[in-house]
Amino acid sequence: MAERTDSKTWVQRGLFVLLAFILIVVDLVPLDMRPSLWVSPDLLLAATLVWVVRQPSYIPVLVVTLLFLMTDFLFMRPPGLWAALVVILTEVIRRQHREFRNMPLLVEWGTVAFGVVVITIVNRITLAIVMSPQAPLGLTLIEMMATILVYPVVVLVAHFVFGVTRTSPGEIGSRGQVL
Repeated sequence: MAERTDSKTWVQRGLFVLLAFILIVVDLVPLDMRPSLWVSPDLLLAATLVWVVRQPSYIPVLVVTLLFLMTDFLFMRPPGLWAALVVILTEVIRRQHREFRNMPLLVEWGTVAFGVVVITIVNRITLAIVMSPQAPLGLTLIEMMATILVYPVVVLVAHFVFGVTRTSPGEIGSRGQVL
């Protein structure tokens, strides 16, 4: 039987999608016409990973897939590659959700950082194999490191602003199910 979701879950899902659209629009709007020497962190990836680590029920795999596929088209990346890598990473993290409950933030951060490094390397290798144009390696590494470094800040914002907290072991959902 399919599980019914409560209103808080739907509100959080809508809030995440709204936040994702805001982050995409901010990335698309040119703030300066000169070429940039540095790259900003991928805040959408960081926010997605925080939501999946803390409350995986808030963002289903279909939402992650559609959002990142849309960003592939909007940012003129090869369609589906980055979206597929992000979906794989989020599903690996989603399967380990119970282990993340008791992890200290540094271990969680390290695990997420390892995942970001892996998908960045796989993305670069795949683009090199198919001889697709790529951003310079330095900019890719700066974006990867900036995304990793901003992760704890995104955790704090998600916790205090959006109320996305870890589920406690033995926590009971609104319908009496063990989370």
